[in-house]
Parts: sequence; C-alpha cells; structure tokens
Amino acid sequence: MQSSGRQAEAPGRGPRVLVVGGGIAGLGAAQRLCCHPAFPHLRVLEATARAGGRIRSEHSFGGVVEVGAHWIHGPSQGNPVFQLAAKYGLLGEKALSEENQLIETGGHVGLPSVSYASSGESVSLELVVEMARLFYSLTDQAREFLHAAETPAPSVGEYLKKEIRQHMASWTEEEETKRLKLAILNNLFNVECCVSGTHSMDLVALAPFGEYTVLPGLDCTLPGGYQGLTDRIMASLPKDVMVFNKPVKTIHWNGSFEEASAPGETFPVLVECEDGGCFPAHHVVVTVPLGFLKERLDTFFEPPLPTEKAEAIRKIGFGTNNKIFLEFEEPFWQPDCQHIQVVWRDTSPLEDAAPKLQDTWFKKLIGFWVLPSFGASWVLCGFIAGLESEFMETLSDEDVLLSLTQVLRRVTGNPRLPAPRSVLRSRWHSAPYTQGSYSYVAVGSSGDDLDLLAQPLPADGRGAQLQVLFAGEATHRTFYSTTHGALLSGWREADRLIALWDSQAQRPEPGSELSSAPRVPGSRGGWPHAFL
Repeated sequence: MQSSGRQAEAPGRGPRVLVVGGGIAGLGAAQRLCCHPAFPHLRVLEATARAGGRIRSEHSFGGVVEVGAHWIHGPSQGNPVFQLAAKYGLLGEKALSEENQLIETGGHVGLPSVSYASSGESVSLELVVEMARLFYSLTDQAREFLHAAETPAPSVGEYLKKEIRQHMASWTEEEETKRLKLAILNNLFNVECCVSGTHSMDLVALAPFGEYTVLPGLDCTLPGGYQGLTDRIMASLPKDVMVFNKPVKTIHWNGSFEEASAPGETFPVLVECEDGGCFPAHHVVVTVPLGFLKERLDTFFEPPLPTEKAEAIRKIGFGTNNKIFLEFEEPFWQPDCQHIQVVWRDTSPLEDAAPKLQDTWFKKLIGFWVLPSFGASWVLCGFIAGLESEFMETLSDEDVLLSLTQVLRRVTGNPRLPAPRSVLRSRWHSAPYTQGSYSYVAVGSSGDDLDLLAQPLPADGRGAQLQVLFAGEATHRTFYSTTHGALLSGWREADRLIALWDSQAQRPEPGSELSSAPRVPGSRGGWPHAFL
C-alpha cells in the first residue's frame, strides 16, 4: 500500500468532498485532506476568479499592497500562519527573530510617529501617550469580565465611556486641553473599531470580550504579499482540485441524491451552483464569510439550518474595515515616520455624533500607515471602519481623493500640499461573496454562538454523518477575525472528516481486507466531467 498521495486509493474508494470557498480556511482544509489517502475525490468551489478570499495582495504603485489581511497578528510559534509563512520563506529577518516573537503587545496598536489635529497643528505626543495608556489600560480591564456573574455594562463601548467619565473628574487642565484629550480618545475608539471590525464599540459585547486570545509577537507583514501564502497552499494541491467562478446557490442536505454517471448510488448532499450545475457529495465543508451567510441565510441551505444555528449567524457581529491607499510623488512626512494619527478636535467618545455621512465620513479615518518605499512612489495606507467605511465604498475614486486631499491639507496646515496622484481602496462591504470584513462577538451573543456555528450537520446524529461542516474565522471561539483563526478552523474540519473515515477504516466489512480508507457503498469513482 502506498503511504500517501492521491494515487494511494483505488478508483471508487473514499468519499466525495466539496469545500465551498477558496479562502485560507477552505485552502487549509483542502491541503489537509489531500494529504490523506481517503480523500482522492475533493473539489474546492470558489465563487470568484481567484483564491485567497479576504487575503488579497495587488501589484500597484510599483509594489505590492494588501487590499485584505495586512498583518500576521501575534507572529510566534503558536501561530500556524506564522509557522507556514516561515516554512515557505515568506518572512523577513526581523519577523523571524526570537526577539520579535517574544514581544507582548497586548493586542494594542502601536503609538503614532506624529499626530495631526484638525486645527492644522501637531498634537503633543506626550498627551497622545498619556491618553493611549489610559485607553489601553481600560481595554485591558474590559477583558476581565469573562467569568463575572454580571457586567457593569452590556458593551465594551459603554464600559469604556463610563470609566473615562470617572477619570475625567481628576483632570485639572484647562478646558481646551480636556477637549483635546477627549478628541484623542475618540481617535482611539475608532482605532478599536478597526481592530474589532465594527461600527461602534457599543455593539461589541463586554462579557466575552476577553475570550479573544492575543498571541505574543510584534505584528508583521509579508514583504512579497500575504497572498503568497495562499498561493503556496493552492500550488500544493493537485491541479484539478480548484474550481473557479463557481458560486454556490444552495446546499441541499439530509437527502438522497442520485447522479446519472453513478446509477444506484445515493449521496446525502447536493450542491447546486448559480450556473445550474449540481454536484452530489458525501461531505461539504462551508467556509464562506459570515457576512455572506447572513445575507443568504434563507436560501443557502435546504432544508433550512436548525433554529439555534440560524440564530447564532444572526447574532454574531460582522462589520466593515476598509483601507484607502494614497500615492504621492514626494513624501510630506519625515523619513522615520511610520504612522500618522489624525485627531478631530470637535469629537468626543462621550457624544453621539449623527451628522450626514456625506459631510463627515472621513472623520472616522484613524490616520495613515507609511508603506515601505516603492522606488518612485510613496504610499500611505489609511484605515476606516463602520458605516462611514461602507458609505466611502459608494463614492467615486475622485470624490475620495478630493476629500482626503482636503483632510491632509487641513491637518498639516499646508493648503498647498500636493494632492495624491492616485488612490486605491478596498470595498469589502460591497464584495458580493464577502459583505464585510470580519466577525466580532456582538451584544446579545457570546463565544457559545461561534461554537454553535462551528458544529456540523446533522446535529442530531441521525442519517449520514458530517454532511455539512463549517469553517472560517467566525467559527473560531478565541481567534475569530484573524487569518490564523481561519486556517485553524479549516484544519479542524479536515481533521473531523479524517477522524470519521479513520474510525470507519478500523471496522472492515466481514470478509474484506482492512484498507486504509472505507469504501463508500456503491461509489464508482471521482467527479463527473461537468466540473472540468
């Protein structure tokens, strides 16, 4: 018997498995399954023309920019994305250093190199540091209510505001400085909205907030692009596994489906695609983003999902965090500048601002990160979350460029600052198969909902086992919103299938030889030509 590889099985051995979604969760599951001899009949159905999902690197401005995932969060030995990127030789020397892996960030974004106020003056970095220390100590405190009998507020935002009001009582500065402190804190709230992928921290549940686990290591990037990682995983798969431009319409489960090419054989699942193609399978691993699941909840599964699972999908939060890249002919920032903070003097986290989005959307922008130089181009990357971010997606490139040119001229105090020569931005909310950026545990939900989402169907154990499995960042209780959470979830579901088939392989039919994988009753072989 061959020890590994897809040829280890005789034709007709092993189940048909479909993976829906070619992001890192789907690719991770596929890679794991392809390494096991019981799974020679595997396909990944990807709705778009490319793999990677929310990992998306683009060649632009003479270099590579990350339209999707930006950093490896917590790049250290316990992070499988870091380990895989290191194995594939995709990381720089600094990221690989032991020193970098040991840094404890607490999950907090680093301090800015410079802070500009909307009045056109620089903000004292001393004041920024003071407010950042306060804000980060309060967010650390917000993680301590996981096992509390009751919480002092339903949401992280309300808790932080309550604490800030108490701290304000001891502020002794003049009114203008107090207002500036609140404006800096407002920026930090907006940063936290980007981190959590939410419109407002008032939407993020306080009790489960501490369940998200921060790994050690100073966040790092992949010099050649994050997509190099998913490209390498994809390259390791047999060439016929990936099927592109194949959006799925409905997953029919708990059935008994037949196929003309395999008369007499029945399958418990049938995957119906938007183009009319129908593919029977024994197992389907669903790795689509939570935003897509929310939108298609009523039509994507037939029969509909069990009530508790559908409720979990509705309750878990899923928001938008976008990037706006601005390309300049010359930098207006200092050579050692890495991060520019923008503080709007008229804002406060303690006041609910509800003016028209078209007039103020850009105030949600937290600032800009300076990207490594691309030779003749100098690029800033701005981050913006929430409803303002979704509104930004509806504007033209020209409108965005004009608004941000005005913002930069205003905050730098230089009315003649040259306009950026081009703009590039993400539009994750408008992306039909994504509909947002990543998940968070919303008020009214808990980590139990993420676990519920991860449970395979059928849940009652009746009928064929593990018909529909679920992976993706929103199914990982402690690493939701991250690429490593997504990858681990894909591995988890692959291992679940492998365990099922390994256990069945231990129980050969009477009179048959023990084989490395069980035979599917009546299975005559691989996928029909309609796939190819």
